[in-house]
Amino acid sequence: MSDLKITRTERSWILYDWANSAYSIAITTALLPLFFKSMTDAAGMAPSDSTAIWGYTNSIATLLISLSAPILGSIADYKGFKKRFWSFFVVLGVGFTALLSAVPMGSWAVLLGFYIVTVAGFAGANIFYDSFLVDTTTHEKMDKVSTYGFAFGYIGSTIPFILSIVIVALGPGWGLAEPTTFRIGFLITAAWWGFFSIPMFKNVRQNHYIEREKSPVKKSLVRLGHTLKNIRGNKKVFMFLLAYFFYIDGVDTIIRMAAVFGSDVGIDSTSLLMILLMTQFVAFPFALLYGKLSEKYSGKRMIQVAIVVYFLICLYAFQLDTVTEFWILGILVASSQGGIQALSRSYYGKIIPKKQSTEFFGMYNIFGKFAAILGPFLFGFTAQVTGDSHYGVLSIALLFLVGGILFSRAIKEGE
Repeated sequence: MSDLKITRTERSWILYDWANSAYSIAITTALLPLFFKSMTDAAGMAPSDSTAIWGYTNSIATLLISLSAPILGSIADYKGFKKRFWSFFVVLGVGFTALLSAVPMGSWAVLLGFYIVTVAGFAGANIFYDSFLVDTTTHEKMDKVSTYGFAFGYIGSTIPFILSIVIVALGPGWGLAEPTTFRIGFLITAAWWGFFSIPMFKNVRQNHYIEREKSPVKKSLVRLGHTLKNIRGNKKVFMFLLAYFFYIDGVDTIIRMAAVFGSDVGIDSTSLLMILLMTQFVAFPFALLYGKLSEKYSGKRMIQVAIVVYFLICLYAFQLDTVTEFWILGILVASSQGGIQALSRSYYGKIIPKKQSTEFFGMYNIFGKFAAILGPFLFGFTAQVTGDSHYGVLSIALLFLVGGILFSRAIKEGE
């Protein structure tokens, strides 16, 4: 499998990961959380309270897209709809990411409102992007192409992120106010995401679909009901989605809460940005390594390895209180982040019917996004109640424990 060449269509699909990963690191993980923290600190808000608000906001943002994901996915399985929905959400996400730069200091509530819309755009586009995997490549190459997407996404995200870090770090010396440097970073991120989405617009097409019919929305809802019944009747798919709900919740929560957690334990902004940048570089070879190892040991076994690694990460983070320990934490996260996401996507793509891929990936995303409501809320609530973010990150270990147990059962159903 490793000697199979990547086609232009596959490259164009992979390049969208290169494009939108800039949003993941800058807006979800690094620049925006730190910008938000600077606003709330200036307003005199307690760190644990602002961390909780950030967690609650992420829960609200993912709830909005989660409620619509299965319906949109079901409609998008009709011929010609998938690309239209993907395009709409890309434009929505890129546009509001750029608009983050227009929010004045002190208006942290407005900032969070705009952020919610960017999350809807990013997550909504990913529903259809993920489902395009079955239109883009073959069953035999699915693990390879999926891991390439995540791997090159990590490298691609570092370029605009480095530019943003340079501006944030050196901007004040050039006469730029600190808030202005962050706003420039938001604009760079939006431009990168939009520009490198162009090959996907041009070269990727929906090859597996259902022919259009009258009353598509009504019939999509009916078909969605049938899909839910089919998933419940297919123990292999159902058990995987249930396991995915828990373990991907932990992964997403760590991505979303890393910067605010680091800020709460006393890591300065410059160190946080450098550590988060490092994780992108380290994640690149590890994502490819997971793809290579999946050829020898299977994707499902490597998913199990990643779940164990993440469980140990939560235990390690509980005692973390120095910059050096946070560097080590970043390396540990980078070692498995891309692998668990890429192999989960390709494993699911292999066990679902291709003509209903968007509909099934709508369910895949709703399980993942509803999970992303629970995790940040659990983290934020635990941190707020205890007054210590260490207990927030420790609470996430439970998600990996439950997810790992359920995934083991899912594997047995497939054997």
